[in-house]
Amino acid sequence: MSGPLQHVLIITRLTFREARRRSLIWIGLVLGALFVAVFAVGFYFAYKDFTRASSAGFNSTVALQFYSFFLMAGLYVINFLVVMVTVLTVVGTISGEIGTNTIHAIAAKPLRRWEIVLGKWLGHAIMLAIYAVLLASGVIAAVYLISGYLPPNALLGIAILVLESLVALSVTLLGSTIFSTLANGVMAFMLYGLAFVGGWVEQIGSLLDSQAAVDIGIVSSLLMPSEALWRFAAAQMQNGGLMAQITSPFSAISRPTPAFVAYAGVYIVGTLIAAMLVFRQRDF
Repeated sequence: MSGPLQHVLIITRLTFREARRRSLIWIGLVLGALFVAVFAVGFYFAYKDFTRASSAGFNSTVALQFYSFFLMAGLYVINFLVVMVTVLTVVGTISGEIGTNTIHAIAAKPLRRWEIVLGKWLGHAIMLAIYAVLLASGVIAAVYLISGYLPPNALLGIAILVLESLVALSVTLLGSTIFSTLANGVMAFMLYGLAFVGGWVEQIGSLLDSQAAVDIGIVSSLLMPSEALWRFAAAQMQNGGLMAQITSPFSAISRPTPAFVAYAGVYIVGTLIAAMLVFRQRDF
């Protein structure tokens, strides 16, 4: 096992090195840090105005709902940024090398093709996990330092956001073994859009007691679990009450179960194995 493990770690290290040379990950970090800074400033002034108005009769429950809504709005943007950076970073990781014929130098003995796929997956997974943790922690820390509010189950919520990035990573990596870079990008974003719309349909269906709409949302979540994972994370980090009754991207009226999180884990493993199998049979 030491041979294959060593090969996987070599590919992982090369993936890190290539990512450092590419500007995309640095642009994502800079823009993410800029968003956290803008969010912190915006929340600071909103908090000042809210505390000034709270003397007119707002209670602590309303204050918690205000902090929760603002925080979930910021985390929703972070969720979107993480998925976008994931897709744009991984979209050409294999198809791009096939297109430029550099894959011939990489996919040579003694490297096995599954080792290449797994090494690239691990390299991107570590980078994206760090990216998601830094951005989500930055938003949560900004709210806490300004208002003293800390959402419940914050660590679990961040972990689910990382899991969502791994879903997007696995799907995009599988697409990179099948399609060209451009076609893979279209496929990945279309799946994300399908999951987003399906999530809205499911929430509205739950609000209107429409089982057909709920079923449509569930099917879309099974095809692409990204949006459902966000709703699970949002449900864990909310206090209930008003936020649980508002239909918005930040709410979670129809809440996935822990069993769905387990399904997402199986989904990640399944798409990763599929990528290995497809790449092993790929001619280039």
